[in-house]
Amino acid sequence: MYSNPKQWAEIRRRVLLRGESVGSVSRSERMSRNTVKKILKLEAPPGYDKSKRKPQSKLAKEVAPPAVAKPAPESEWNSWLSEIERGRNQPEFAGVDSGQLTRMLWPHPARLRTKALTVLAHGKGFSQHKISEFLGISVNTVRKYLVAYRLSGTAGLFARAPREKKSDDPRFRASIFRLLHEPPSLSGINRSVWRLIDLRHALELQGVSACHETILQVIKSAGYRWRSAKVVLTSTDPEYREKLEHLQSILGALLPSERFFSIDEYGPFAIKMKGGRWLVGPDESPSVPQWQKSKGWLILTAALELSTNQVTHFYSTAKNTNEMIRMIGTLVEEYKTTTKLFISWDAASWHMSKALVSFIDEHNEVAIDNSRPTVELVPLPASAQFLNVIESVFSGMARSIIHGSNYESKDAAIQAINLYFEERNGNFKVNPRRAGNKIWGKERSPSEFSSSHNCKDPAYR
Repeated sequence: MYSNPKQWAEIRRRVLLRGESVGSVSRSERMSRNTVKKILKLEAPPGYDKSKRKPQSKLAKEVAPPAVAKPAPESEWNSWLSEIERGRNQPEFAGVDSGQLTRMLWPHPARLRTKALTVLAHGKGFSQHKISEFLGISVNTVRKYLVAYRLSGTAGLFARAPREKKSDDPRFRASIFRLLHEPPSLSGINRSVWRLIDLRHALELQGVSACHETILQVIKSAGYRWRSAKVVLTSTDPEYREKLEHLQSILGALLPSERFFSIDEYGPFAIKMKGGRWLVGPDESPSVPQWQKSKGWLILTAALELSTNQVTHFYSTAKNTNEMIRMIGTLVEEYKTTTKLFISWDAASWHMSKALVSFIDEHNEVAIDNSRPTVELVPLPASAQFLNVIESVFSGMARSIIHGSNYESKDAAIQAINLYFEERNGNFKVNPRRAGNKIWGKERSPSEFSSSHNCKDPAYR
């Protein structure tokens, strides 16, 4: 049984080329380990002992012509393979580095050794069918290796064929995003948001199996991330889109003789020691008393002109219609050389009172005759303070001169606020910029009209 050259070569190929262990081969072939080791030591079966053969007669030796036996294909393959393994046979191919092929025989994986042996055996003269039989691969695979070698050399022969990733499968990706677009409760999971372990479980219920890494790769490649939600203002106005488009159309066609104002109030806020960030020494720990005696309080009413980035402000004792009429009168006098003033503010009750609307109508009737600009109200959508551009100016002011402050009196606070706006307006007079093109001081959010961000810094008070 063990004198079969084909079986002998197969066992040597499994151990020497494929890298299988002696124990694995002995178990599969049902032979002892010593027998396998004996096969590995000899290149071919040793045959029968010549001493036990029947001696040939002298006459037969004289009559019988010497037989020229053609070596069997198996013996020729084993002999050639042995020479290759021992480095005695270095086949040469025109224009190709055959040494690179022989270097891929050991200790590289069986897949690469099989490719190298296929090309080397074909160069030796073995037919494709014999190579297929000896290496245990199909004829089509032999042809594929030879074509790849002929077209691209060793680089094309040993190149690993690109394998389609499961994360690139459109059906698999669609299964994940169908789940992400619906709440986990629809999949029987008692949670409000998805987790990786829940997504994997829900996919398994649909007959789709995948590991956590594959699911995460699909989610991240689409730009999804698990992030903590921030508390933001959300408009509840049913006409939100219409009002927003109206605002954008006015800003997009604003004439040089027209001005657009964002108006709001800051406060009331108490004049006392404020918390914030301080630069302190290594042994200092800043603190703010919880209970303090107020030194007064302030309400700041201000208007930001978007085209010139100038702020007009004064101090009020209340938030009401009279203060809004006062602001409009102030702006009309300050910008009397213009033709029209657009007033934009939130939907507070005193911003839309009948008295205010009546005042504006009366003003517009005589504005042209008095060489004064007309006024048009452009109210923001309800609950849309995040569109009020002046909120970002208030945020920068609070971070600069309110946080960490401890003014001695109300007048000291007023002086600091006046100086802040004086410096700010002076900067934009020297460097004219529209609101939003350049931020002033430490304003955290961009001072620009946009529906995609919150102008009001939630931490500025």
